[in-house]
Amino acid sequence: MTSARTPLPTDLVALVSFDGRVYPNEAKPFDRLGLEERARPLENALEQWFSFATGKHTWVSVHGATIRGLISARRRSKRSAWEVEVLIDATDDKSVALSLFSRMTAGVLRQGAERVFLRLRADSSLQDTARSAGFFRYQTETLYRRPVSQPPISANGDVALRSKGKDEAFAMFQLYDRLVPANVRSIEGCTFREWQAAQEKWGGRATDLLVDEGGIVCGWLRVMPREVGRLYALAEGAYDALVAAALETMPGRDVLCLVPEYNVQFASALERNGFAAEADYLSLAKRLAKPVEELATEQASKVVPV
Repeated sequence: MTSARTPLPTDLVALVSFDGRVYPNEAKPFDRLGLEERARPLENALEQWFSFATGKHTWVSVHGATIRGLISARRRSKRSAWEVEVLIDATDDKSVALSLFSRMTAGVLRQGAERVFLRLRADSSLQDTARSAGFFRYQTETLYRRPVSQPPISANGDVALRSKGKDEAFAMFQLYDRLVPANVRSIEGCTFREWQAAQEKWGGRATDLLVDEGGIVCGWLRVMPREVGRLYALAEGAYDALVAAALETMPGRDVLCLVPEYNVQFASALERNGFAAEADYLSLAKRLAKPVEELATEQASKVVPV
């Protein structure tokens, strides 16, 4: 009989010895995109199979003494939004992944989750299973990479960037609200609270830079110059200038950028500045809580006999 449960210390032996193989992590959280292929095989295996050693929000699927799969979830920026961090399926049996999804959903719901996000490669074999578990696709994204071998680009000064102020998160949300399609906003952030909760982990401290006109934020650039740099941009125009400004802060390294399908202008600017598409991903989500309308009391104008 197959069942999903929280992992036990005795599962360690079964995990490392299962068929002598290391199964891929089907979940693709943002902070790991583009880095998996650079990890050493043993390092990659330990990160995937032993992820539960650092957190309690993990479940394994077992059949007798055999480990058949693992799922791990974590919060995004706030407790109402969660994401699948690790999803490993070591069998062709669809019921295994469905059991893992079911236990994970019940577990994070008890932690206050209202939404769970999942990113898969566009060619993942678990797409249909995720849909059967209640996840639905709301957008497609493309990962772009600019290798260090590309010639450097100098910012042309066409855009005036400044550091994000302490209380400007709402102004950034207003920019997001103006530029992102309604079908995406309905999942990621219809409200300021939802948008804040759904912000993804970057794996380090990122820097936010803004462009404003007349006191209104009209451009947002986020950069993180680590061993492999990352950038994100959302603006009402001047994407080439934003990309150039970002690259100037991250010399001598590969730079990655994940672009949603609706931001065609951004994708075009990346391609003009030495980036090339590397992989396509599906963004899926599952709502766990429905908003409940609050009833308002109303004073009757006359007494109605019952």
